[in-house]
Amino acid sequence: MSAGKPTVAVTRIIPEAGLRLVRDATEMRLWEDELPPSPAQLADLLHGCDGAITLLTDRIDGAVLDREPQLRVVSNFAVGYDNVDVPAATARNVAVCNTPGVLTDATADAAWALLMAAARRIVEGVDYVRAGKWRTWGPTLLLGQDIAGATLGIVGFGRIGREVAKRARGFDMNVLAYDAYRDEAAERALGVTYRPLDDLLRESDFVTLHVALTPETTRLIGERELRLMKPTAVLVNAARGPVVDTDALVAALRDGVIFAAGLDVTDPEPLPADHPLVHLPNVTVVPHTASATVHARDAMAELAARNLLAVLNGQTPPACVNPEVLGRERR
Repeated sequence: MSAGKPTVAVTRIIPEAGLRLVRDATEMRLWEDELPPSPAQLADLLHGCDGAITLLTDRIDGAVLDREPQLRVVSNFAVGYDNVDVPAATARNVAVCNTPGVLTDATADAAWALLMAAARRIVEGVDYVRAGKWRTWGPTLLLGQDIAGATLGIVGFGRIGREVAKRARGFDMNVLAYDAYRDEAAERALGVTYRPLDDLLRESDFVTLHVALTPETTRLIGERELRLMKPTAVLVNAARGPVVDTDALVAALRDGVIFAAGLDVTDPEPLPADHPLVHLPNVTVVPHTASATVHARDAMAELAARNLLAVLNGQTPPACVNPEVLGRERR
């Protein structure tokens, strides 16, 4: 070990743009398996570390932090940080960082890709062709829903939600938005109309979810909310899987309560191969890849690394969830 270098853990292989920064400045322990470390393996990986770059699959709570009293920073490779007990970290003066902003465009684009694929039954069409069923052009074959001129409801009007709204302009859509914390200036600037959640669900042809996962947003969309939606409506979830009640969604899609869904995230995640959401024809599911562009993932890796190194060097990180702990001694 090089004298004076902090020891850090990186809980999965991230793009080289970030790994290079960490490797050059620290003694780095890298978890190289495709699957995330188990709790016991994570404990071994973190033991004696001054900082860590973590993923959403790594649960960091008070018990973990108490086992590692020297740990000063948890830098999450994500904009969300529901895998980290932030109050527990704050109580121990451990900085929690994330990667907002750099994945906004990629995620907004992916939400639109899911919306369009679900509305126009793209995956069903691909499967139809691959199965050898395409024999001729048919007037009623795989009819979908119109996007141009329709009403889009955005639940969660933060960075990503606002970018989704911008993209709706090209489709001449009527855009509604709901957020627990209104941004009336952004609503005016983007020509968006605020609606309470129930009204938004009733009025929208497309509903796209972009909220953080909190106790208040867990199962925000359940059986009651799905039944408020139009039978021709499409639900897109690019937030977190538990924002939607999975059993209620399966029933709604199976019974025609809503037309279709496009899911970047699910609950559970990953979905078992025999799960109904995998096999229902009116669901488009991708494996949590909304930010999966080369540029976005490179930027996330670099930001996660810079957050980590800034805290370890006594500097202000670019993106810190609990900045009140910066400069304090670890408790």
